[in-house]
Amino acid sequence: MAPLQVSRRAAPRSAGGLDRDRQAAPQVFERLRGMIIALELPPGSPLSRAALAGQFGVSSTPIRDALMRLEEEGLVDVFPQYATVVSRVDVRLAQQAHFLRQAVELEIVRGLAIQHDGTLVAELQATIALQQQHAKAGDFEKFMAADNEFHSQLYAAADKQDIWALVRSRSGHIDRLRRMHLPSPGKAQDIVRHHRLIAKAINAGEPDEAQKHLRTHLSGTLSELARIRSRYPEYLSN
Repeated sequence: MAPLQVSRRAAPRSAGGLDRDRQAAPQVFERLRGMIIALELPPGSPLSRAALAGQFGVSSTPIRDALMRLEEEGLVDVFPQYATVVSRVDVRLAQQAHFLRQAVELEIVRGLAIQHDGTLVAELQATIALQQQHAKAGDFEKFMAADNEFHSQLYAAADKQDIWALVRSRSGHIDRLRRMHLPSPGKAQDIVRHHRLIAKAINAGEPDEAQKHLRTHLSGTLSELARIRSRYPEYLSN
């Protein structure tokens, strides 16, 4: 992994060094979070601050800050004076995140279908086309990024970007379940099909249809929870 473009300095740090640390911390957080969601760092993985600082080419400060944010999202467990490890998937928190997301997005797609914004539909269709390409290539990480972009576009069109940031910060556990479920035969194509149906309903000005397809779409992973648990029993906490 290429290091971040941030130099390391020993304490005491100059103002310039502190500025670079502040700039690096969000990048480190996003990259570590992405690795956890993608299961590159699976549940139970130990996280050494010193090793991560060397891996990312930064000082310990951005690593510490990134791990604190990951702990706030429930994606790492910190045992003081002992270890920091990637947390197991908390099913209860995944269910709560699903409840939050569904409640918000049902209202968003309803409003968007009533507005019938042709520009939005074109943007959604372009994202769906990218998803289809990534599905055919078997690139699950890019597929999930496009999946998130599809939903982000819905929030942006409804002028609810801050709520998207909130939903995303609560979605780490459900997103890991989705990543476990994604390689299942036909799952990626189901997601693409649901997205097409949602976009179609928005384009046709059919709010009830948009909500119906969104509800089916968001419920897919939790409906397969027993199968996911049987395949990854060591990754789930309850």
